[in-house]
Amino acid sequence: MLNRYKNEGLSEEQQEALQNDVEAKADESKDFLKSLLTPKGFSAARAVAAVPFIGYLALLAIIYIANRHFAEDSVREIDTLSKEVKYLSWEYKSLKADLMLKSTQSEVARKVDTIGLKALVEPPKKIVLGQEDIVNK
Repeated sequence: MLNRYKNEGLSEEQQEALQNDVEAKADESKDFLKSLLTPKGFSAARAVAAVPFIGYLALLAIIYIANRHFAEDSVREIDTLSKEVKYLSWEYKSLKADLMLKSTQSEVARKVDTIGLKALVEPPKKIVLGQEDIVNK
């Protein structure tokens, strides 16, 4: 029941009335375009009345352009930061590998050998002090 014209069909008079309405609206739009394009269509009153709308469109254009610039700057910054993160990741992995190599027992022994330290051959000895040794000192 929402579209009664589709379900019931139109009589010839109704079809003719609808056709006349459509033609009248088409003629009005043609007359409107003609009035805008003629020199009489651009009057000072119309220009003054259109200033707020033109200002609104200009503001939207400025906001659109600024948003575009902000987005491009953000993309460039993200690209720069991702390259820096990738470089720092490589550097971290390289330093970690060097540290693992330098902290092995054989590497440490070789480094401290230059200053005269040697690896222990015998196990360490535990020194036990009695209560009387502590009091005498």
